[in-house]
Amino acid sequence: MDTDLVCISPIDGSEVARRPQMTPAEIDAAAIAARTVQMAWTQTTLEERAALCLRAVDAMLAMTDAIVPELARSMGRPVRYGAGELGGFKERALYMIEAAADALAPHEPAPKDGFRRYIKRVPLGTVLTIAPWNYPYLTTVNSVIPALMAGNAVMLKPARQTLLTGDRFQQAFDAAGLPKGLFQTVSLSHSQTSDLIGSGGVDMICFTGSVSGGAAMEQAAAGQFIPVGLELGGKDAAYVRADADMNASVENLIDGAFFNSGQSCCGIERIYVDESLFDSFVQKFVDGTKAYVLGDPTVEATTLGPMVNAHAATFARQQVADAVAAGATAHIDPALFAADTPDGPYMAPQVLTGVDHAMSVMKDESFAPIVGIMPVSSDEEAIKLMNDSAFGLTASLWTTDLEAAQSLGDQLDVGTVFMNRCDYLDPALAWTGVKNTGRGCTLSALGYEQLTRPKSYHLRTAL
Repeated sequence: MDTDLVCISPIDGSEVARRPQMTPAEIDAAAIAARTVQMAWTQTTLEERAALCLRAVDAMLAMTDAIVPELARSMGRPVRYGAGELGGFKERALYMIEAAADALAPHEPAPKDGFRRYIKRVPLGTVLTIAPWNYPYLTTVNSVIPALMAGNAVMLKPARQTLLTGDRFQQAFDAAGLPKGLFQTVSLSHSQTSDLIGSGGVDMICFTGSVSGGAAMEQAAAGQFIPVGLELGGKDAAYVRADADMNASVENLIDGAFFNSGQSCCGIERIYVDESLFDSFVQKFVDGTKAYVLGDPTVEATTLGPMVNAHAATFARQQVADAVAAGATAHIDPALFAADTPDGPYMAPQVLTGVDHAMSVMKDESFAPIVGIMPVSSDEEAIKLMNDSAFGLTASLWTTDLEAAQSLGDQLDVGTVFMNRCDYLDPALAWTGVKNTGRGCTLSALGYEQLTRPKSYHLRTAL
């Protein structure tokens, strides 16, 4: 039986990369090597760690011209957008490196005569990062750089669909001169990953993926008493109030819904529009959607590439079909997009109205270039509908009223509230979610908390 991990391109079904699964002996050796070198790594200074991580960032950015077409072939993102992910990788890496000193500084309570008291944040040991395919550089950097800066070793399991990203991370850290074994890309099947977690070979898990995948991580870690950070997706909503800038709202929400073919955990999948703007908003949204160019992502003119595979596209098409059968209106004729393949991964974008929360398209994560739009008559109705979801990653409010945005934001069950923007991560802010979106936090100074543990020092200086 072929046990190789294989990446198949959504462009044409060709093989992009193949890697053999590691043997049990190789997995054990990798875990031991990580634990051994990590002990020495804890004795390095933050300045030394920062210098090595900065060199790794530079080495990764030097590979941009090769990485961009690799991403297109591996998961379908158009080459015209590929460099943007590397730009975000750089922004997040540099911020987390700079934030390390303050985030990891000891906390000292008020002075007490005769004692020296403080709390240090110390590394956990070995962090296992399990990366997704949709933003393999952006999501991976969220944990890898701060984990190393905090004094941990890192094992990276790249997604099968983007195997080559694991090679690139390894090349970057090797070129930077990181101690051998401190960062390792590992080729593991799902069952091997579970076995590694259950063996006690790692001390923390950073997982980005599906809800079912997150449940599998928790099950694998049961009894190990190790932290499990989970980012499991979303059904992110936007609310366009009556005072919103119409043109800006339409332009940004179209991009938020369809960038990366809608394959983003914080992509816009539901839009609620004040009834006074609804008809005009929908018309502008539909007109803007028709301007997309669906096609080969390696061609510069393409603005919408294929979905990751035909199965994902089939699921989304069924959501659309079920909604239409239940009374929804589909505003985009797929025939307008010549590249649309009814049984394949190339899927035309779709805009639906006449939808409600009984429909899968408004409650289940689509992860596709489709969006449902509903009219609302009040802030109260909008908030109720936005919170009516099993997910809680982000929500965006489109308004010129800052106080209203703050007040409404307080009522939203999400990890991030946006005003007049969407589908973005600010590395200075905590990236987190609630409900089925998962648990834990990456980015910001708070992101260092789940990659370390507190250690108290109670030193009596006067006897």
